[in-house]
Amino acid sequence: MHKITPEAFAHLRDTRAIRPDEFATAFAQRRRRPVLGADGRLFIVAADHPARGALSVGDDAMAMADRYVLLERLALALSHPGVDGVLGTPDIIDDLALLGALDDKVVVGSMNRGGLRGSTFEIDDRYTAYDVPTMVGRGIDFAKALIRIDLGDPATADTLDATADVVTAAASAGLPIMLEPFLSHRRNEHIVNDLTTDAVITSIAIASALGADSSHTWMKLPVVEDMERVVASTTMPVLLLGGDSGEDPDERFASWESALTLPGVRGLTVGRTLLFPPDGDVLGAVDVAARMVHPSIDAGASAGDRGAHAIKERA
Repeated sequence: MHKITPEAFAHLRDTRAIRPDEFATAFAQRRRRPVLGADGRLFIVAADHPARGALSVGDDAMAMADRYVLLERLALALSHPGVDGVLGTPDIIDDLALLGALDDKVVVGSMNRGGLRGSTFEIDDRYTAYDVPTMVGRGIDFAKALIRIDLGDPATADTLDATADVVTAAASAGLPIMLEPFLSHRRNEHIVNDLTTDAVITSIAIASALGADSSHTWMKLPVVEDMERVVASTTMPVLLLGGDSGEDPDERFASWESALTLPGVRGLTVGRTLLFPPDGDVLGAVDVAARMVHPSIDAGASAGDRGAHAIKERA
C-alpha cells in the first residue's frame, strides 16, 4: 500500500461518523503474524509522538500536524517488506486498520501519553491511551510504555506504580511490553533526558524490576556511548530507539548499525527520523534502516528507485 486515495480517506471519515462498528470488524479481519520472524529481528516505525503534543521534527514545530500526511507516510513505510510493524496510539492504529495497512504487521499499542510536552505535569506520564484488555480484545500484538524517572519530582512515583501494574497485567495476558526508560530532570521548564551511559544503565535497572512478572518485558533504549555496557546491563530483549532528525543522518545510521550487532539487541524502533527525513525520501530512509535490521532482505526498491518515492509537502 504505497498511496492512500482520496476515496479511502473519505471512507475513513464517513466510517468514524456513521459506521464506527466497522473498526472492530477491521481488527477482527486483520491478518496477524508472529512478533518475531525467522531471523528473530524486529523493525518498528513509531508514530505516538503527536498524542503528547510533540508535533515537531527538527526545526519544524508542526511537521506532524497534518494527519493525512502522517498516515500517507506511515502507509508508505509499512509497504516496505523490511518494516515489521508500527507503534501508535489508538487514533493512529484505528485509522491504519481501516485503511488496510496493518495486515501481516506487528501492531504496538502506546499506553501512557499523559505527560504532555512542555506541561507542568509532564513527568506524570499517566496511562491515557491503550490498556491491556483493549489491546487483547483488538488483537494488538505488543504494548509500549514510556518511563521518565525524575528523582526530584514526586510525581515519578505514580508513574512507576502505574507502570508496574501494566507490566503485571501484560504478562498475565501473554502480551509483550516494551519499556522505554530514562533518568530525566527539568531544565528551563522542559524535561530533559540524561543520555549518559551510566544514567541509561540506571534507568534500565529501575525499569526492569517493575511489575510482578518480568517474563514479557522488553527494553526500548536510546543509542548512547558505550552501548556494550548498556546492553550488558539487562537480559531482556532490546529494541534500539532512533534519535530525532536534528542529528547527522550518516552518524545516526552508523550508530544504529554498530549497536544492532550487540548481543540481545533484537531490532530498531524509529519514528520521526524516518517518516520526515530532510530530503523527503521516506522509503529511501526506511530502506537503509530496514537493511540494517534485516541484512538478508530483498527490499525490492533499488537506490535508483527510491527517489521516486520522495514525499513532498501538501500544497
